[in-house]
Amino acid sequence: MPRVSIKIWSIAAVIALVVGAGAAWATTAIVSAVTPDAVCNAQRVADDVLPTVVTIDVSGPGGSGNGTGEIIRDTGYILTNSHVIVAAATGGSITVTFSNGHTVLATLVGRDARNDIAVIKADAEAKLPVIDQGDSERLAVGQPVVALGAPLGLSSTVTAGIVSALGRNVPVPVDDTRTTVLTGAIQTDAAINPGNSGGPLVDCSGRLIGINTAIATVPNETGANGGGSVGIGFAVPVDLAMRLADELIEHGSIAYPSLDVQVVPVPPAVARAWDIPHGLFVQSAGGAAASAGLKAGDVILSIDGRAMDTTDALALLLITKTAGDDVEITYLRDGERRTVTATLTATDSAG
Repeated sequence: MPRVSIKIWSIAAVIALVVGAGAAWATTAIVSAVTPDAVCNAQRVADDVLPTVVTIDVSGPGGSGNGTGEIIRDTGYILTNSHVIVAAATGGSITVTFSNGHTVLATLVGRDARNDIAVIKADAEAKLPVIDQGDSERLAVGQPVVALGAPLGLSSTVTAGIVSALGRNVPVPVDDTRTTVLTGAIQTDAAINPGNSGGPLVDCSGRLIGINTAIATVPNETGANGGGSVGIGFAVPVDLAMRLADELIEHGSIAYPSLDVQVVPVPPAVARAWDIPHGLFVQSAGGAAASAGLKAGDVILSIDGRAMDTTDALALLLITKTAGDDVEITYLRDGERRTVTATLTATDSAG
């Protein structure tokens, strides 16, 4: 099976992270067929949504590039990807071009490399049209969607497809030297390419459901990464993206909720011997976990009723929480099930 690469979309510099051959999103297994009864009225969606979509051009000490964004507040706040504006993150210029061709300067409000989200603010002289917000928790596999953006610099491009899968945890590069994991990403087969980064994935009513962020590519015969869509794209769910955007607008950075616990999944054979269906073995506990009474050697069975069978399950739960939230933890110690309440603490954004 050919290796699959995950790409960040930027025209100036495309960085690929090669994923093993056993990746769950290998092209042979996942490319979805779109039937006539599973498509949006893309013309109507385009008419409604394109006025809220912008093309972003950046330049600075880190180079230059372009991407896409969507207007989320009528005062000029625009949501996009962190990697779209990284070249100007430490100084430089950000230019926004609206769908009518009008161009203005913008400033960086804040960015979060961990989830590849950023907010910029355009110098708007009048109220701007705002994209409608959807609900990523209500998405279904097979649901038709539309992607809008500026692939290869071609502003106001519209493509259609479906939701191919949900809850993907996708490793992607951030900046020049680090990688992160898009947690709980939406997978789509709507054609998205370099330049679509930060642009909207919307439902048939034109409501924002995800921020287009990465694509999978298949290397050619020489081993070089392909540069375009193969029908496997990933978007940050809107529920997460908007929560982060609101926090960036309010504070300029993200205070991540943390349990401060190091865990590994309990092997199935051990789980059977302990007569438990699953669990996360606590290697060390500090912060919120220690304050709640957890310690090394405990086995976390569930948090807020969600089974903790993988570290991804813990990560998915935490992205739905905020610092200061209380969570109920059911765990095993010396063969006895116990329940405690932990208050999540804050860690700074890795932006």
